[in-house]
Amino acid sequence: MKIEEVHEYGNKILEEVKKAIVGKEEVLRLVLTTILADGHILIEDLPGLAKTLMAKSFAAALGVKFKRVQFTPDLLPSDILGVSVFNQKTLEFEFKKGPVFTNILLADEINRAPPKTQSALLEAMQEKQVTIEGKTYLLEKPFIVIATQNPIEQEGTYPLPEAQLDRFLVRLRIGYPSKGHEIEILKRRIERKKEDVDIRPVMTPSQLVEMQRAIEEVYVSDAVLEYIVNIINATREDKKEIEVGSSPRGSLALLKLSRAYAALNGRDYVIPDDVKAVAIPALSHRLILKRELWYMRVSQEAIMERILEKVPVPKFE
Repeated sequence: MKIEEVHEYGNKILEEVKKAIVGKEEVLRLVLTTILADGHILIEDLPGLAKTLMAKSFAAALGVKFKRVQFTPDLLPSDILGVSVFNQKTLEFEFKKGPVFTNILLADEINRAPPKTQSALLEAMQEKQVTIEGKTYLLEKPFIVIATQNPIEQEGTYPLPEAQLDRFLVRLRIGYPSKGHEIEILKRRIERKKEDVDIRPVMTPSQLVEMQRAIEEVYVSDAVLEYIVNIINATREDKKEIEVGSSPRGSLALLKLSRAYAALNGRDYVIPDDVKAVAIPALSHRLILKRELWYMRVSQEAIMERILEKVPVPKFE
C-alpha cells in the first residue's frame, strides 16, 4: 500500500469515527496514529467522556474483531487469556480461547484488577502471543490493546506498574467537550432516535496490516533522528524535576509514531512537527517525577511541554 492510500484510508476512518465522537479531532488522529504504528493505547480520563465508545467506533470503522473485558478485583488471568477444559468425549484437554484472541481488545478500567491479572496482558502486548501451560499461541494480526482508567477512582484500584505503563505506546486524555460540541452531541442523539451510532467499516483487517507495513517506508532524516534522541536525552538530564527519564523504548515510540503521523498527513517523510505532535502522549507516562512534584500536582505532560520548548528544533527544508 502506498502512502497516498494510507492518507486516503485514514481520512475515511476518521470521518466514520466522527459520527460517534464529536470534536476531539487531534485525539482521534493520535489514536489512529498509534494503531497504524502497531502500538497499544492507554486512555486515562474522567468517567463519561466516551473512552469506550471511541474504542468501539475505531474497531467498527477498521472492520476488525473487537472484544471488551471489564476489569474487576476478582478478574483472573484465565478470564482474559483462556483456559484448558477437559473434554469427556475425547478424554483430552481442549484450550478455550479467552477474549485476548481478537484484533482490538478493550481493557476497561484496567487499574481495577490486581497486578497478577494486569501482568497477564504483558506477554500478549509485547510478544503478540500468550503461553498457557507451556504451550504458546500466536495472536492474530493486527492486535491492539486499548485500556482505560479513571484517575479519580482511588479506592479499590491497583496502579499500573512502570513496566506495564511502558508497554503502552501512548497515554491519552480526552477532556470535556466544548459547549458547542456538547450541544452537537445532544442534537445528534435526537436525530438518531437510538443510543447506538451506526459506523460503516471502510477496510478489512488485512488492509490495516498493509497500512501498518506501509509506515515502514516513511523516510526519516538524520537531523530528525538526532532531534528525537535530543528530546529523550533531555528527559534523562533534567535532574531537578525528573527522577527517571525515558528509556530507548521512548526513542522507538517517537520514531514509530512520527512516521505514522506523517503518513496520515500524506507525507512519505518525517518533519520535526510530526515528532512534536506525538512527543507528549508518547513520553509523558514514561517519566518518573521527583516525589515533591507529585505532591505539588505537577503533571508529566507539563514537564514534557517545557522540555519540547527547550530542545532546539532542526531546520527542515
